[in-house]
Amino acid sequence: MRELTEQSLIAGLDETARRCPAVARALAEAGYPELRRRDPGFAALLRAIVGQQLSVASAGAIWGRLEAAVRPVAPGALLALDEDALRALGLSGPKIRYARALAEGCESGALDLDRLEGLPDEDAVAALVAVKGIGRWTAEVYLLFALGRRDVLPAGDLALLTAAQRLFGLPERPEPAGLLERAEIWRPWRGAVAHLLWRYFSETRPARRSGGDSLPV
Repeated sequence: MRELTEQSLIAGLDETARRCPAVARALAEAGYPELRRRDPGFAALLRAIVGQQLSVASAGAIWGRLEAAVRPVAPGALLALDEDALRALGLSGPKIRYARALAEGCESGALDLDRLEGLPDEDAVAALVAVKGIGRWTAEVYLLFALGRRDVLPAGDLALLTAAQRLFGLPERPEPAGLLERAEIWRPWRGAVAHLLWRYFSETRPARRSGGDSLPV
């Protein structure tokens, strides 16, 4: 399983653009995206949970407070904080439960994050979504950003769906299944195209609003 690097991201987009005019047009209009990577492990997955259904600004603010309070950002340190302390950091009740479930799974060994690196994409997603609070979007964002999986496309992401609507000139935002159908031609570089679509989303917004997008953080 080849990982996305700065070099392979560009090469993969160039290769895909040669067979997909929509990708070529997005590259021409938005330019090459930066590779977004973070270190794999508990902190990266917890950050994905924090960012669920939040703007970049809101998720970033909560994550900053959590990083300052939970040192190091590790399962045991998080479990040492009670619910009131976590709520004071900005976590909602459901996200407190999800964060604790993740920490408990890592502590008990029920979720072996190191093992994910050797699993195929779908098997890794299945292992992650078995944890309460981790849905397919969260799992795929982790695989893409933390493990660098080049063919993972978080098709439920609202920014990606909106970018696809603009790029293909659709009257409505497509459903995730519709985006996946269109994305078949992007294999094996769907993760690279996801990076491009997030950039295209940001570059083609009719009116920029600070912190108002829904990009993963």
